[in-house]
Amino acid sequence: MNGAVEAANTNIKRILRKMTDNQKGWHEHFPYALIGYRTMARTLIGATPYLLVYGTEAVIHAEVEIRSLRIIQKAELDNAGWVQARYEQLDLIDEKRIVDVCHGQLYWQRIERAFNKRVRTRLFQIGQLVLKWIFSHQDEYKGKVASNWQGPYVVRKVLSGGAVVLAEMDGQERPKPINSDAIKCYYA
Repeated sequence: MNGAVEAANTNIKRILRKMTDNQKGWHEHFPYALIGYRTMARTLIGATPYLLVYGTEAVIHAEVEIRSLRIIQKAELDNAGWVQARYEQLDLIDEKRIVDVCHGQLYWQRIERAFNKRVRTRLFQIGQLVLKWIFSHQDEYKGKVASNWQGPYVVRKVLSGGAVVLAEMDGQERPKPINSDAIKCYYA
C-alpha cells in the first residue's frame, strides 16, 4: 500500500509542476493537488492531515480498483461490525493525536539541539569595551562600503537572556539594552 501512496504522491507533484508551468486549467487539477496534500505524511507530525481528522488513512482510487487487504477487510464486515470498528477507531484517534504531538515536540527538540550546537555563548563583563553592529535600517548606516561597527562602548549592565546595557565612553548610558549577538569585544 505504501508503494501506491508514494506513486500517488509522485503523481500529485507532477500535477503541481504542470499547474505552475502551464497556468491554464489549474482549476481542473486543484482537487487532485488537495488530495495529495491531505494524504502526504508531514515530517513534523509524522502523520497525514487526513489521518488526524478522520482517524484512518485515505483510500486512494488505485486501492478501490485493485483491491487491497484493507478494502477487502472493510467489505466483509456487516453494518454492525463496521459501526463497532468505527467506534474503536474513534477511541484510538485521541491516542494517535497524542503520539503525533509528542513526535512534533521531539522534532522541535532535535531542531533546537542542532541550532544550539552552532551557537557560541558570549559572556560580557561590566566595564568591558565592545563594538556595536550597525544594522542597515538604522540612521547611522553609511552603506555597504563603510564600516559596519560603531563604538567603542562600555558594558554598563549584563541582563538575563544575553542582553546588555551599553554606555558611551563619556559615561552617558544608551536608553535601550542590546542583544549580545549585535556586539563584539573591542581590543584596543
